[in-house]
This record gives sequence, C-alpha cells and structure tokens, in this order.
Amino acid sequence: MFAEENGLKGDPRLQAIYQAIRVVPHFPKQGIMFQDITTLLLDHKAFKDTVDIFVDRYRDMHISVVAGIEARGFLFGPSIALGIGAKFVPLRKPRKLPGEVISEKYALEYGTDCLELHVGAVQPGERAIVIDDLVATGGTLSAAIRLLGTVQAYRKATLCSCGAASSRKKCF
Repeated sequence: MFAEENGLKGDPRLQAIYQAIRVVPHFPKQGIMFQDITTLLLDHKAFKDTVDIFVDRYRDMHISVVAGIEARGFLFGPSIALGIGAKFVPLRKPRKLPGEVISEKYALEYGTDCLELHVGAVQPGERAIVIDDLVATGGTLSAAIRLLGTVQAYRKATLCSCGAASSRKKCF
C-alpha cells in the first residue's frame, strides 16, 4: 500500500531496504518481532536509498522542520533535513535538552514517558515532518504530533523511516 500510494511500486530500492533490516524474533520480549535497523545502517547503499526515498517525497513540499524522535529519529532525520533544505529539531526524552523546553507526556504499555522540545526551535506556521524508526503502539508518534501542535506547527505528514510504513498517517 505505501509503495503504491507513493509511486514506489516495483522500486528495487524497497526490496533492498527490507532485506537490510534484520528481524529478531521475541525481542525484547516473547511475541515481539523486532525490526533491527542497525543492519540497515551497515549497508551504505540501503541507508542512502532509505534517505533518498524520503528526500524525493518531501523535497518540494516546503517542509521547514524535520523533527526526529530520540534516538533513532536522530539517525535518519538530519540526513533528510539536509536533503530537503530544512532544519533538524530533536525531540528528546526528559532532562536531555539544556534550556527552556516544552513537553508532552504519553502512555506506554508499561507506564508513561515524555518528549521535550526546545522553546523557539519551531515557529508557528512552520511545516514539519516527524521521523522515527517504527510505530509500535503509536504513543510516541502521537506525542510528537501533539508537541508540534503546541507550537502551532503545521504537521504536513508523520512517517516512519522503516518498520511499519502502513501505520503512516497524514495530519492536517
């Protein structure tokens, strides 16, 4: 579905990317099929192709902010930001950013967590995309969307770099 929606059906890069991601059964617990992107990062061509697919998609959409969710969003986000001419904004866990921050709490299967953003890093009306490595329950991605909404950024789209592309959703 993702490939067809984005003009990538039959694109050989997708198969190479999928093959570069190691699936680790029962990690970190029984029943989970963990999508390990560290093997993708070892394959420079698959890593570049992953970034290029997102750069091709967002290059002409006037995106001014690429927000990367800690920590794997930091691996893809800066490269995508450079490729589309946008700034990179880290969304971090609590007490990792110096200075004044705004925060958004979210629920996990086993408790709660929080994302933080530097005050002033995103201006009202800026167009933003969110980068993370996968969507499990969607809690972290939802928190990122709400956090950007707090500063009145226009969330053009939210996406994952790999793992659960079918969970991608547009937010207007």
